[in-house]
Amino acid sequence: MAFRDNKSGYGQKDFDRDISRKGGKSYGDKPYGERSYGKKNFDSDKSYGRKNFDSDRPYGRKDFKSDKPYKKNFSEDKPFKKNFDSERTFNKGKKDDRFNEPAPVQNDRPNPYAEDELPYIVMGRNAVREAIKSGRSIDRILVVKELDGSLREVIGLARDRNLQIREVDRSKLDEMCMPFGHGGKPGNHQGIIAQVPGVEYCDISDILEVARERDEKPFIILLDGVEDPHNLGSIIRSAECAGAHGVIIPKRRSASVTASACKASAGAVEYMKVARVSNLGGAIDRLKDEGLWIAGADMAGTAMDKADLKGAIGLVIGSEGEGISRLIKEKCDFLVSIPMVGRIDSLNAAVAAAVLMFEKKRQG
Repeated sequence: MAFRDNKSGYGQKDFDRDISRKGGKSYGDKPYGERSYGKKNFDSDKSYGRKNFDSDRPYGRKDFKSDKPYKKNFSEDKPFKKNFDSERTFNKGKKDDRFNEPAPVQNDRPNPYAEDELPYIVMGRNAVREAIKSGRSIDRILVVKELDGSLREVIGLARDRNLQIREVDRSKLDEMCMPFGHGGKPGNHQGIIAQVPGVEYCDISDILEVARERDEKPFIILLDGVEDPHNLGSIIRSAECAGAHGVIIPKRRSASVTASACKASAGAVEYMKVARVSNLGGAIDRLKDEGLWIAGADMAGTAMDKADLKGAIGLVIGSEGEGISRLIKEKCDFLVSIPMVGRIDSLNAAVAAAVLMFEKKRQG
């Protein structure tokens, strides 16, 4: 008989026939529940639940109530704390190399003051020449074997002072100047470097003494947060050319006079007094007691050609990005700015410092 010809219809044929599609037993003779999925898995002799939890070797009892419990590691003859009390412990044992390995470095960030910890060198032909002419103490001069005209001149000055000179390969100079370069390239040593004992910072009183010796009104540059050593070197170079008597830098948030700064100054650091103070605000107060007026470089200040920069002046230059800090700005007697006519409203810190220094020089 065809499936659709049963007068009982689709539902009755499927559920009430003596020979059903479920193996010949109707759901009326044997209820659905006795052979249901749930009953089979939970109520039969081999159900899923009882087999794992109520049988002779259940999962749970095997681990926690059998003759060999799970806590064997904690209470039997060979406890888990073997690693801490046995011969191979961290404190007593010396046989386990795992505990003798050095601890990994957790902080891989570069140290911003790492350059100060390197041996101080003067690199570049002009910088080394000025270091020799200024009479600075020099431990040794390293130079390439192939000498050209300007290098012969510098080496001649070094021999006149009986300085120690060593000829080395250019690769050796590249290696020594690598920390002072950028982009994976070494610093531009130009074939010669001088190893010196280190930078010699002075005191504020030494800068004021220079002004007295020259019989001039003190003109001092104060740097508030200039962190680029190349900017620092450029400012020192401009200060030397503009007739300033010294530069004051803070110990924190500021570049120090390193080889990069010395190279950028083209040797001017050998003639310029540089003082390093722990508190820039305290240095400003001391300069005020000495009779100096403190002018801060700020875009909101008076135009430099209208400001009075005559006499004893301390010029404050701010950082590359933020300018002068709020506390230092409040200590300034007045603010001075550079007139701008282009679409860019700011200058590099070293360039702005040079412009203001020469305006002060022009006014006298």
